[in-house]
Amino acid sequence: MRALIARKKLFSPTQPLWWTGLLLSLGVGVALHAFTSNSLEAEASERFRTQARSSQFNIATGIKAYTDVLRGSASFFQSVDSITRENFHRYVQGLDLHHNFPAIVSINFAQHVPAGERAAFEQHMRRTARPGVDGYPELVLKPSANPSDAAILSLIEPMAGLEQKFGVDIAARPAVAESLALSRDTGMLSASGLPIGFDTLPNRQALAMRLPVYRPDMPTSTVAERRAAYVGSVGIGFSVHRLVSEALAEIPVRNARLTLQDVSEGTPASGALLYDSADTEAAAAGGERLITCLLPIDFNGRQWQARFTAPMSSLYSRVDVFLPWLALLTGFAGTMLIYALFHTLSSSRLRAIRMAKAMTRELRESQAKLQLSHHKLRRLAAHAEQIKEEERKRIAREIHDDLGQNLLALRIEADVLTTRTSHRHSRLHERARCTLAQIDNTIKSVRQIINDLRPNVLDLGLSAAVEWQIAQFRQRSGIVCELIETGADIDLGIDDKCAIAYFRILQESLSNILQHAHASLVRVELRRQEGNLSMSISDNGVGLHDRSRNKFGSFGLVGIEERVSILGGTCTISGAPNAGTTILVTVPVSHSAPAFPHRLGTV
Repeated sequence: MRALIARKKLFSPTQPLWWTGLLLSLGVGVALHAFTSNSLEAEASERFRTQARSSQFNIATGIKAYTDVLRGSASFFQSVDSITRENFHRYVQGLDLHHNFPAIVSINFAQHVPAGERAAFEQHMRRTARPGVDGYPELVLKPSANPSDAAILSLIEPMAGLEQKFGVDIAARPAVAESLALSRDTGMLSASGLPIGFDTLPNRQALAMRLPVYRPDMPTSTVAERRAAYVGSVGIGFSVHRLVSEALAEIPVRNARLTLQDVSEGTPASGALLYDSADTEAAAAGGERLITCLLPIDFNGRQWQARFTAPMSSLYSRVDVFLPWLALLTGFAGTMLIYALFHTLSSSRLRAIRMAKAMTRELRESQAKLQLSHHKLRRLAAHAEQIKEEERKRIAREIHDDLGQNLLALRIEADVLTTRTSHRHSRLHERARCTLAQIDNTIKSVRQIINDLRPNVLDLGLSAAVEWQIAQFRQRSGIVCELIETGADIDLGIDDKCAIAYFRILQESLSNILQHAHASLVRVELRRQEGNLSMSISDNGVGLHDRSRNKFGSFGLVGIEERVSILGGTCTISGAPNAGTTILVTVPVSHSAPAFPHRLGTV
């Protein structure tokens, strides 16, 4: 029992639920911590990607600069009649590769030697060589025999450290030979992507780019002409390590790593590794989150992929490390203060809410009673309307059956009397004729009374009753009244109650138009569509004013709306001053055969 009482006190709305506030504050703090961490991570990732793109641009710019050096060297070979070791040395010395292009290891020229001229070329080179004077060693062709066309490295600058490359036939490698042949036939730059081993440092890749050199006095418009004018190719060898190391210096991130792979078509699926900064940079600690950025680099038609990685922790500053915890503390403290203020305000509102609930409960009970009374009044009105129609029908039938038959019999007797006295009793004949006329007038009055109580034309269906009422309205008022019927079998499924209601609505509407509208044209439209029967009554009169609908003592429009409501339909009354009035009534009807009451005879 005590535990139950304590539990009720704990969850009482008047008691402060501090444990709820603690949980809510902790949740907000954790959410702010996560949001701040994600924001810092996204910002650091974007900053790292921006730095990686900057390094990508620097690598591409370096490749472009070295390509321009190669094109300049090719132009140098094309611009002079003969190239000697002395003028080639002066040309390369003027470029000052060490300061201006530090990644370039050498600039060289590979002499094209056809398959049958290898021995003659070797003899010529040995005759013109000056060993020990120009810095070139004695020429030794490597490999010693090659049945195909050769491309002999005959000029290399700078020579220091590259003596073993002098005399090498670079076309001995099939991939290089294929690349040189394609470059010769197209005149385009070639890059085989194979390492050339020019870099003297261990685990360093060196790549080459070459351009064909043609005799300046021969045409080179077609492939055949280019092959005939081809004398060799000029190339540069550059260190990928030196090129990329300069670009990697643009990323001021601890433990950043860059791997460069050749992913061109024809390379292994894993790609040919060209550079990996892990050789010189400390690798990230095992298990630590890494951020990775993959960027493409175009190397003269070959595709390189630069992979930049860095530990996520190395992208944060000291302040960034503490920001998520500061956000957690701020969210927790702020939420607790707001919760305390909210609970203080809500406890004072609870009493007002209880008082308001008590007042609204009484108001709802009163509204429920009022709605029940309104429902009863509507049912009573529907019952009274039904009784009134039935009473009208009964009175009309009794008048027709009793008074009508008596008047008809009396007229027959008076007609016989008039006929028999027409020749012998003139005065009596005149009196009989007057009596017959009086009887006819009485019969006409009886017919009018019966039609006013319940028109016989209703027994012929709603369409006939509407046509009859419109004809009566035209005759009585002289106003043009049009009838439009849309849809087949309008009378199908309309019972006597619905037909009488539509007829009375039409009677009341036409009566209002005659009394108040001052109209010259009235249009009545009956429409049967999708299980609904609609009747629209519109005029071009003075229109409907707002005060007219709620005028004291006027129940015409109210009666129309009540009749439609009893049938479960809708009624729309629209109009504006000097714009006419339209009454639209829509009632759902069934598709069964119409059930009209017993028809009255003719009086």
